[in-house]
Amino acid sequence: MSVQRAPHSDVPVCVLGLGLIGGSILRALGRAGRPAYGWNRSAAAADDASAAGFDASADLGATLRRADAGGHVIVVAVPVPALDGVLAAVAEHAPNAWLTDAVSVKGDVARRVAAAGLTGRYAGGHPMAGTAFSGWEATDAALFDGATWVVTADDDTPAEAWRLAASVGLDCGAVIVPAGAAEHDAAVARISHSVHVVAEAVAVTAELDPAAERLARSLAASSFRDVTRVAGTAPSLVNAMCEANAAALLDALDDTIAELVAARAELAEHGTVGRITEQGHAARTRYDNARRTPFIPVLDGAGWQRALREAGHAGGVVAALG
Repeated sequence: MSVQRAPHSDVPVCVLGLGLIGGSILRALGRAGRPAYGWNRSAAAADDASAAGFDASADLGATLRRADAGGHVIVVAVPVPALDGVLAAVAEHAPNAWLTDAVSVKGDVARRVAAAGLTGRYAGGHPMAGTAFSGWEATDAALFDGATWVVTADDDTPAEAWRLAASVGLDCGAVIVPAGAAEHDAAVARISHSVHVVAEAVAVTAELDPAAERLARSLAASSFRDVTRVAGTAPSLVNAMCEANAAALLDALDDTIAELVAARAELAEHGTVGRITEQGHAARTRYDNARRTPFIPVLDGAGWQRALREAGHAGGVVAALG
């Protein structure tokens, strides 16, 4: 029988946006016994969350004033195009609340947070979990169990904002990896955003030979399914994510294209793709064998942010707060 652990913080959490990620955060926090409530622009989604037993509203101003009055933690989980409007509302109605987010780019969000005058109470967040589905109906309290949840530790990150952002991820069942915003964006361009673009390309390529298009669909099995899974994500969400990280994604795509060109040349000239299969297999094996090292973060003293970033680089994860 599992034992219910106490939440990592008793500060209530306000989740803005109740789609797949935000709604799953609300569900996971409820499972953990952490006080939480949410807002969604669509009244229908807010009503569905309320009908499921959660505290949800479609009134943004009232929701934010509630968060401000209690000094709660706000988690922004809206699509990138909606960020500026939501952050402006946070600045107007909840300047005394703590702020984090669940957006898959960090540098762009940090710049928007700074433009709204909210940097002094902000630590960025990115749960590395998801599915190809969206909306409240796709939410799952177990979505983040065992997942990695990045919390940014840039030089201007306040210690209390970092602690509270990390507590949200921990109470959702994840482990925390500290990272800088820029290095986060460079990494996810290679292991997430470029993957979306490549998945779209593979899906399109399967239909480019008119003579074999229908047969290709009939024969497609697990390899095609697994490689193209994320191509099932709504294009608007993929566009917003990739375009907000354009510079890092361009570098990643350049390297991906170079690998494919080299593989094609090797096949054309020597009749083999041995180099890329050997190197790809070795890279995947390193991923499979990677080990996480738990550590307790120290959030005081000069340079604590840099120390956390270095620990994250070395494979360290935070599974509990001291």
